[in-house]
This record gives sequence, C-alpha cells and structure tokens, in this order.
Amino acid sequence: MPNVVIVQARMTSTRLPGKVLEEVAGATVLAHVLTRCAAIPGIDIVCCAVPEGPEQEPVAAEAEACGAVVARGSEYDVLDRYYTAARDLDADVIMRVTSDCPLIDPGLCGEVLAALLADPKADYAANNFVHRFPHGLDCEAFTWSAMDRDWREASEPYDREHVTPWLRRAPGIKRISLEGPSEELGKLRWTLDYPEDLEFCRALFPLLGAGIPSWKETLRVCEENEGISALNAMRRQR
Repeated sequence: MPNVVIVQARMTSTRLPGKVLEEVAGATVLAHVLTRCAAIPGIDIVCCAVPEGPEQEPVAAEAEACGAVVARGSEYDVLDRYYTAARDLDADVIMRVTSDCPLIDPGLCGEVLAALLADPKADYAANNFVHRFPHGLDCEAFTWSAMDRDWREASEPYDREHVTPWLRRAPGIKRISLEGPSEELGKLRWTLDYPEDLEFCRALFPLLGAGIPSWKETLRVCEENEGISALNAMRRQR
C-alpha cells in the first residue's frame, strides 16, 4: 500500500482567489508545491484533491500537467475529500500539504513522515503543534486507520473543513511532534494568503537558484536580503 501526499487546492480562495495558479519564477504556485511534494522521501504518489465544479477545472488541469493524480470531492467537507482520495488510492499513510505553501521543504516533510513510520503505535505526526518553523512549512502525516476514524467520528463543521483538528485532540490518538528551532522562526510568513505574500514569493524565488533548496538555505537567502521578509511582515498571524 502506498504512502500518498495529498495537496488540497481550489480556485475559490477567499482572500486571494486563484492564488494557486499565480506565476512565480516561471511556474504556477501549484506547480512549485506539487514538484516539491514529489521529492518527499518515502512518498509514492502525489495527489491533488480539488473541489467538484467547472470553475475548479483549471486547477485540475494544472495538477495533471504536473504529473499529479487528481481527485475531486466536496469543496467544504475537505475531510471527506481527503478520505475519498486516500481510499481510492488505497493509501497506507497520508501526508497533508496545502497548496498555499510553495516553499514546502521535501526534506522536512520526509522527517515528519519518517517519525510516523518509525513508531508502529503512532497515528499522527506534525511539525506545527508549536510554531517554531516558518509558517508555510507545515505538514502532517497520519495512518489510514487514523484517517478512517477521523472521517467517521469528526462531526463539527470546523473539523470537516480543516481535516485534522479532530486528530490533534481526540483521545486514543498517539501523536508525534517534530519541533522547529525557535519561536522567532515561527513568526516568519512563507505561505500565500494575501497579495503581500505573493510579492514576497516573487521577490524570493529568483534568488533561490536551481533545484529545491532546503528550508535552511531559504532562510539564509532571506537573512541575506532583509527587505524580502519585510514585504509581508504586516500579515504575520502567529
């Protein structure tokens, strides 16, 4: 049974509609995310889970062009969208990444996945129980049995929309936390929600060079170009 990374994506983002198809350094935001997800050690399949509806087809087409498997489902019951995609792909372990994270680090995701796989009793692992990595490096991994229980038992609209809150608090779920270096790093915004975040990405990506840099290399570039992080600093939410 495969280990599957599922990336949720849609055209109808509230704050920045169509953000996943915005171009950054010659590729769409979604292409950057899916390319990085394909490089996660231990992942067998990359799936892009999009809502049903004709307005979402540009996202589905871009995901297919990037080589991802496309799954369709409910726009607002995202938990059901994940569950259906994982079930149809016969997933053993599911990793969750969101499409607004073009700087997602395959190596860091691999560490979260490895932490889950190393403990046969573990159900769930994440790197954002405490905010000690830049916002935009967040990832989670969970077993199929945990996903199935989440889907069957989570009933609150918030839990259905955000996929994993139930897993993060439910009794009987063994959780693993991969913690980052510092709370100061956790205040940095490397995610895409606002026009200022897009400006940040467009300023940063040309400086990263070829290949997929680690988050530490990305941090070094940000520190050497201090004005870049100031571009979206007013949007810090943590």
